[in-house]
Amino acid sequence: MSTYGYVRVSSQDQNEDRQMIAMREFGVQNRMIYLDKQSGKDFNRPRYQEMVSKFRAGDLLCIKSIDRLGRNYKEVQEEWRILTREKGIDIVVFDMPILDTRQNKDVLDIYLADSVLNLLSLISQMERDNIHQRQAEGIAAAKAKGVHLGRPLKMPPSNFAEIVLRWKKGELKLADAIKLSGVSRTTFFRFLKAL
Repeated sequence: MSTYGYVRVSSQDQNEDRQMIAMREFGVQNRMIYLDKQSGKDFNRPRYQEMVSKFRAGDLLCIKSIDRLGRNYKEVQEEWRILTREKGIDIVVFDMPILDTRQNKDVLDIYLADSVLNLLSLISQMERDNIHQRQAEGIAAAKAKGVHLGRPLKMPPSNFAEIVLRWKKGELKLADAIKLSGVSRTTFFRFLKAL
């Protein structure tokens, strides 16, 4: 039997230390801890897939909380079923001891664990949906205030009008005018249109 740990954070700038500490305290070896830094919207995560490919019946998967496994209600349910029933592994969720499949083997325990799993998976999905809604509302509010989102706007060089005038008079070739402007061809024409 091998013991695996799975750690997930949603982005590169988030910190996984809290989860890593929990894994080490449980006794999971560093080489057996798999880390992904991406969204839990689905299970197309490279390190997760690599870990799952190594599972054998009787292995143990440790996760800090159910939302680290994923945030899609139906997919978490299906993944749990595949792992525990098809692959025959046990799962321990540190933050929710009732979701320790090593302990819960009778019908009532399985029913309770499944019910808790359903509820927690639903809460994770709802939180993911709320995050997206708050994000959309924040973007809409910023746009309403006239805040520019995305890349900083590139401004034409101070001598852009002069460069265009020289190009239109035939003193400069288009390629030279673009080069003097210090921008791409597309940006040159965008500036030209605004001019």
